[in-house]
Amino acid sequence: MDILRFATAGSVDDGKSTLIGRLLYDSKSIFSDQLEAVEAASQAKGDEYVNLALLTDGLRAEREQGITIDVAYRYFATPKRKFIIADTPGHIQYTRNMVTGASTADLAIVLVDARKGLVEQSRRHAFIATLLRVPHVVLAVNKMDLVDYSQEVFESIKDEFVQFATKLELPDLTVIPIAALHGDNIVSRSENTPWYDGPSLLHHLENVHVSSDRNLIDVRFPVQYVIRPQSSEYPDYRGYAGTVAGGVLKPGDDVLVLPSGLPSRIEAIETADGPVAEAFPPMSVTVRLTDEIDISRGDLICRPHNAPKVTQDLDATICWMTDQPLTTGRKLAIKHTTRTARVLVKELQYRLDINTLHRDEAATSLGLNDIGRVRLRSTQPLLADEYRRNRATGAFILVDEATNATVAAGIITGTA
Repeated sequence: MDILRFATAGSVDDGKSTLIGRLLYDSKSIFSDQLEAVEAASQAKGDEYVNLALLTDGLRAEREQGITIDVAYRYFATPKRKFIIADTPGHIQYTRNMVTGASTADLAIVLVDARKGLVEQSRRHAFIATLLRVPHVVLAVNKMDLVDYSQEVFESIKDEFVQFATKLELPDLTVIPIAALHGDNIVSRSENTPWYDGPSLLHHLENVHVSSDRNLIDVRFPVQYVIRPQSSEYPDYRGYAGTVAGGVLKPGDDVLVLPSGLPSRIEAIETADGPVAEAFPPMSVTVRLTDEIDISRGDLICRPHNAPKVTQDLDATICWMTDQPLTTGRKLAIKHTTRTARVLVKELQYRLDINTLHRDEAATSLGLNDIGRVRLRSTQPLLADEYRRNRATGAFILVDEATNATVAAGIITGTA
């Protein structure tokens, strides 16, 4: 059974947490004691209904204010598929949390309040989803019950979003009218929207095709750990553990180890359940090679004639995640796949206005939640692809070495 990772996004009070609560409730993925706790909390707040948003808003501050602050992850399954949900905040000051939640998503649900239509945050989150190359986007027009399930309101919002989406790279867009509070078009089609002939939200989530979104052409295997058991049973065992980031690996394949450039061949591929005939993303495996080569954490196994760029210069788009602004000349640590190095910010090319998509080339710094294009110089070679080619080898984070805080998330747009 495959897994679909999806993130919810949208403006404040658009109903993201309620939508997830409804999905969990209607798919019978809630324990009875959880439901009882939510019912008790709803009564204590004076709500006349069971507030399903409380299932995901776990922080006390979130429950008190009725907003989402941190990214909440929830898991559920249906007979067809397993799901990992990232419920991301809607407030503008939590843009960095949206970037975190959407970075690993196969699909993004952008919620819009039918009464308000598209607002600044709707556009902001749609842009971030396309920036992070989330392959599938669902525009969920929520609170249709508050506009009497009007088809005109729905079509107007849909047309406005489609027009905005023409400026973005959006390969797959689905628009669904819903009322999360009452469950309309969430698990099954609603009688209140006879004019809508598309799928329910859960039906779309169960059937959206994601396996072809993964890069199965470019073999990329960043080595995370070298397994060398000191036992008489396995005296010469040497395995390289990690997560497959791209392509398909098979025993007998010729491979190249970077950055050393030494060739070898795959002898065997093993998992916790024993040997396998092939490995593909996002499997975690141990690879054994026929040759004894000096390989350590941070190295990468690929195909001889299909290698990532070995470079120390990166062009990247980053989301700045801390109060202290980013300026040219700043030195930071970079974590890229399993490799860690130090980088110098050589140039800030522009800051991006997400609402207008305008590039401010006169900008001299990036503040909290700003997104901009930078040029970085690394102290040691990085084994990188462009993010549009491989999301795993094209992404990185920047860390402040003094505080050990993650200060930026970045995607590689070019290599020198």
